[in-house]
Amino acid sequence: MSPMKLPSKVKLVDVGPRDGLQNEKQPVPAEVKIELVHRLQDAGLTEIEVTSFVSPKWVPQMADNAQVMAGIRRQGGVRYSVLTPNMKGFEAAVESRPDEVVVFGAASEAFSQRNINCSIQESIERFAPVVEAARAKNIYVRGAISTAVGCPYEGEVAPERVELVARLMKQIGVQHIGVADTIGVGTPRKVQAAMEAALRHYALDDVSGHFHDTYGQALANTLACLEMGIWQFDTSVAGLGGCPYAKGATGNVATEDVVYLLHGMGVDTGIDLDKLIDAGKYISDFLGRKPNSRAATAILTKRNNEACAVPS
Repeated sequence: MSPMKLPSKVKLVDVGPRDGLQNEKQPVPAEVKIELVHRLQDAGLTEIEVTSFVSPKWVPQMADNAQVMAGIRRQGGVRYSVLTPNMKGFEAAVESRPDEVVVFGAASEAFSQRNINCSIQESIERFAPVVEAARAKNIYVRGAISTAVGCPYEGEVAPERVELVARLMKQIGVQHIGVADTIGVGTPRKVQAAMEAALRHYALDDVSGHFHDTYGQALANTLACLEMGIWQFDTSVAGLGGCPYAKGATGNVATEDVVYLLHGMGVDTGIDLDKLIDAGKYISDFLGRKPNSRAATAILTKRNNEACAVPS
């Protein structure tokens, strides 16, 4: 059997500080978020989604967005991104000097209505001035297509819907597109079909995957995309996250698990797995629970056993 041709290098965007923490019920202080960002960049992450500039009424956890951005010790070669769903958010975000802004549209009409109270078409029209303003300031614009394979309200989402959103995003100047299985129902073939739909409008180097692990398929879906040559993925340290509009949806795939998979296949990530596990343990300890990462759990258990085995 001939070996799979995989990308030699993979870039991971850790969305834990933003997408991972936004649904946490207990407030996470700005200094804890800042420390998490520092630990992630010290572990070798070069792309970090830090916060979102949304109304604190809707996402109270992100009310300290400017404070967090101001407190980060910026490191050369690291790109700090923020979510900006509208012009008001973008104007507030610009003050904090992000390297990249993120806009998102759903591939499901019902999800768009429930999530941001407008149609897909209206959501894109709302983003157009944000994209134009960001590009004018030389700020990179990344787009995300949520519910790309399944929706909690509509069920299965056809690849044609992904293709539509990718086309609309391309038309307004979005430079990179992420295909997101927001509720984690995707399986490899369905995810590949969604990716192929996005690739009709974006080059291979401008497409990434974003998978939640609700049904335990996120690593399989990641591998299916690697087979297609896709080399950029969103992941979340300690598997933080969920979806407030999809009951039962678990967090994003854990960064630790994806790094363990890639390193085991000889794919370079530039990430120190031990330091990454420490970062995940740091935020999990604060939240009062174990990291939602199988690799982290196994390695932390092994470390603990080795420590106990050392004679005093």
